[in-house]
Amino acid sequence: MTPLLTVILLAALVVLGVWIASLITHDHSWVDRIWSIVPAVYVWVFAGFAGFADARLDVMGVLTALWAARLTFNFARKGGYTGTEDYRWPILRARMNRWQFELFNFFFISLYQNVILLLIALPAYTAYENRATPFGPLDVVIAVVFLGLLAGETISDQQQWNFHAAKKAGGPEFRPRFLQTGLWRFSRHPNFFFEQAQWWALFFFGAVAAGSVLQWTVAGAVLLTALFIGSTIFTESITRSKYPEYADYQATTSPIIPWPPRRAAKDPVTA
Repeated sequence: MTPLLTVILLAALVVLGVWIASLITHDHSWVDRIWSIVPAVYVWVFAGFAGFADARLDVMGVLTALWAARLTFNFARKGGYTGTEDYRWPILRARMNRWQFELFNFFFISLYQNVILLLIALPAYTAYENRATPFGPLDVVIAVVFLGLLAGETISDQQQWNFHAAKKAGGPEFRPRFLQTGLWRFSRHPNFFFEQAQWWALFFFGAVAAGSVLQWTVAGAVLLTALFIGSTIFTESITRSKYPEYADYQATTSPIIPWPPRRAAKDPVTA
């Protein structure tokens, strides 16, 4: 069996598993719980088929394992493995008929998102197919960039964690009502930016191995970016309905890519 067929079969089993689990438990966050795990598994499948003897694939495996460990930790401390469903799904269920949401559950939540999780790992397939290309300086640069992006996501998530801890301790009168400082002063979703950028970096490992950026395995990074854009629009619509002042934050701050504010922001203490 080829490594590509192996990961496709694994992905099919994951799709089936999370879909059945959602039907049994009426909880539609099972994909969230495996999100930080399966891409790293797929990458290591390719490294394993190379006998763990290809430096590029081994580095890709280590980097995705670090990504997986960090994201799993952050998801776990938020209670992601305690059976708590993503707050967006009940809101979406209320806007749909039962049959509409069940179709959405299978085709988008269970299938489409898992297809993306498979595709973002497939630059490892490009690297596997081009194992004759030696590990070189460009690979080192990409690895360093990946680690920098991983650090950026870690910092932004920690800033968010600290803010929500302070907000919980401060009670209903705590201000501001959403995070606007640190990396969040330059992007409304810096964690989203760093998350996506890591998978673009992984794509470039495959591109370096193949000697060209014209690789079909860019589809994973492209679709992941599209998914985050759609998710961000939906999430912000919910946030703005809860906090009218969020519109001012939107007017001053880049949505994803960190960038200096477009004009002087209000004092976050009084915003």
